[in-house]
Amino acid sequence: MVQAKPTIIELDMGKLDDLLDRIDTQDLRTEDYTTIHSVIESYVGLFQAVGDKNTTIARLRKLLFGAQTEKTAAVTGHDPGKGADPAEGEHAPPTASQGGDAKVGAQAADRAPGHGRNGADAYRGAEKIEVPHPSLQPGDPCPDCEKGTVYETQRPGVLVRLVGQTPVGAKVYYLQKLRCNLCGKVFTAAAPLPAGEEKYDATVGSTIALLKYGSGMPFNRLQRLQGTVGIPLPASTQWDIVHALAEHAEAAFEELIRQAAQGEVVYNDDTTAKILEWMGRRAKELALAENSGKDGKKKADRKGLFTSGIVSTRPVSGGPERRIALFFSGRKHAGENLKDVLSRRAVELGKPIQMCDALSRNVPAELETIVAHCLAHGRRQFVDVADRFPEECRHVLEAIAVIYKNDASARQQNLSQEMRLEFHQAQSGPTMSELHGWLARQFEERLVEPNSALGEAITYMLKHWERLTLFLQVPGAPLDNNICERILKKAILHRKNALFYKTHHGAQVGDIFMSLIHTAELCEADAFDYLTELDRHAKDVAVNPQDWMPWNYHETLEGMRHGQTPSEASRSEDGCCPTPAHGIGKADEGRID
Repeated sequence: MVQAKPTIIELDMGKLDDLLDRIDTQDLRTEDYTTIHSVIESYVGLFQAVGDKNTTIARLRKLLFGAQTEKTAAVTGHDPGKGADPAEGEHAPPTASQGGDAKVGAQAADRAPGHGRNGADAYRGAEKIEVPHPSLQPGDPCPDCEKGTVYETQRPGVLVRLVGQTPVGAKVYYLQKLRCNLCGKVFTAAAPLPAGEEKYDATVGSTIALLKYGSGMPFNRLQRLQGTVGIPLPASTQWDIVHALAEHAEAAFEELIRQAAQGEVVYNDDTTAKILEWMGRRAKELALAENSGKDGKKKADRKGLFTSGIVSTRPVSGGPERRIALFFSGRKHAGENLKDVLSRRAVELGKPIQMCDALSRNVPAELETIVAHCLAHGRRQFVDVADRFPEECRHVLEAIAVIYKNDASARQQNLSQEMRLEFHQAQSGPTMSELHGWLARQFEERLVEPNSALGEAITYMLKHWERLTLFLQVPGAPLDNNICERILKKAILHRKNALFYKTHHGAQVGDIFMSLIHTAELCEADAFDYLTELDRHAKDVAVNPQDWMPWNYHETLEGMRHGQTPSEASRSEDGCCPTPAHGIGKADEGRID
């Protein structure tokens, strides 16, 4: 029997006491039976939810009180204005803030009514087919008035047609065979050129990698889907294909790490991971230590497994900033993985700005960075307690909303890093100064108990104030770590669907693909086409990986079509990135051994 979702009713204590009195005196009203039924139903549903091992406090709160967002308007009941809310993803790729709205508006203007929410320009990966007029050409006389001359308009008529297809298709070629009835020699038809020499085209590996590591579809699920449409593709075969592709793409991944080390701003954070190989080994070590009479905790001093996300950004002349996303899975924390990346940093470059939360494990040991802490993390401390301290939290959240509104304005004006710093110092500095004074007065005047939930939120802000406000001190310092938390969703999506990696080697393959796919997305490149070209030009990628990055591989391909060596334009564009010989060292994490 399927348990229906319980109806949550609101009943204040006064009404509940009256109901209990009527139950004691057996003087129940007609509506009381409905109330009692709802209360019992809610109790049963709540009891079942609490007994479910997958129920978290957050899920229970959502069940009882409904889903909530962290937007300032939802928390405080007051809208601070467009661009003022860190929960609205203002640090997404800059297409929206740097002309993106105008682009969307132009698409909407070009889109005819009834053609859906996406205009033709949104279908970047679609096949483009030019359809000439069957009887007219530019310069012909007008067949209607017979006096004028027709000419080609700026905007052609546009039709969008979508076709469904399987993730991996197949073609079966039947080659005719003829046998001589006298000598017995067999003559077989030659395979057509489109058939190629390999059973699995380069596009097959790209498709599987995008589904598995870009969209979280497990191999077994794709195997069932392919079997349903009559094109079998076993999970083991899928692994063999993506493993071969990972070996071809490893050089590009290593080059991404090297170039990420030269970034001006690096963001890092981590999430949990599951690698069965290490989980089983740890269990064996503990059992062995227990049987030998030793302290098992010393044998396995670190039990956690993590997937670290690192985003490196640096400005590029004549274009938007370059963003590189890296993933590393294993026992190392985010700070240790960042240390491995920065060990490849050129010695002549200065210290990068590092954005992270306040956890000590996010800061790399022995390597100096200019550390900034995430303002959104500090803000979230007040969002979580806003229902208990509405007025105090509203004051803090609206002050922070001013900062985000100013930052959005700076991006819209396309200010340089130095001009952005001056803008924030003039526009955001007074607000943050007032906020700091207000936070300090809550303790000085004993308006807030330090051990309360609000007191802990205030303590967090005051303790990390200098790093939370680095954007008022250092040019280019970001406000928050949202971009890194956003890329970690790709690893979390994979973990929720596939549950775990079987081996560390499999985790490394996943790191390679997630890094390449998400970097391509950050660069607004076609990840499918990019992975396909890496596979088709594996030898060239191994020799000159710097020419096969998501942002310059098209120039490389164009140069090869003209019989040239890899594009000089792509080399000069990356000339600011020193060769690996200039680095301090080379990290081992993320390699396929």
